[in-house]
Amino acid sequence: GTLQLCNASIHVNGEYSNTTRSFDTTEIVLDEDVHNAADTRALGIEVGDIVCFDPRTRRTASGYLKSRFLDDKLSVGILLGFAKYLCDNHITLPRRVYVHITVYEEVGHGGSGSVPTGVTEAISVDMGCVGDGLQCTERQVSICAKDSGGPYSYEVVGKLIDAAKKSGADYAVDIYPHYGSDVEATLRAGYDIRHGLIGSGVYASHGYERSHIDGVWNTLK
Repeated sequence: GTLQLCNASIHVNGEYSNTTRSFDTTEIVLDEDVHNAADTRALGIEVGDIVCFDPRTRRTASGYLKSRFLDDKLSVGILLGFAKYLCDNHITLPRRVYVHITVYEEVGHGGSGSVPTGVTEAISVDMGCVGDGLQCTERQVSICAKDSGGPYSYEVVGKLIDAAKKSGADYAVDIYPHYGSDVEATLRAGYDIRHGLIGSGVYASHGYERSHIDGVWNTLK
């Protein structure tokens, strides 16, 4: 099917261009011959089902990564790639490090549970913001100093900047005005930890997003 504005033909609907897209003004147009709720249920469709858009993922010859859901599948790939690199090269880190992957960040309670005993620092690997008033581009790793939940740990932010300089990573430090992360949910759950946030720069967040393979490598560094 397709997500469409209700009465979606601009040659018929004179208010098409002035209509705000919302749950009340859009609908899923099924590519099946349905006329009522019974017809729809006969297809196996029910209230509570998840609608998922075709991500239309592609990598350009110039290295740009274009897709829906780069926020935050791109960072999942970065974390899994990091873990594979450590395993393949038999690298032992100087302290215990956990990879915690959650699918609940967008609803606000992503990193609020399953934090192992003894954890003192947590770094959320999420998307870096790209847009007006910010320094980051899609080719950089973004280090977030503050977002809508408040400032990140000054100590951790400083360590991340030092690590970027030491590794030669192309980075930018920014403040995100409309943003929240898994690790903030960890703090709200009562965990006494130092927290940070990094991620490859992603443009057009929550739309047809764009990043770059350089941003991925700079995040891994």
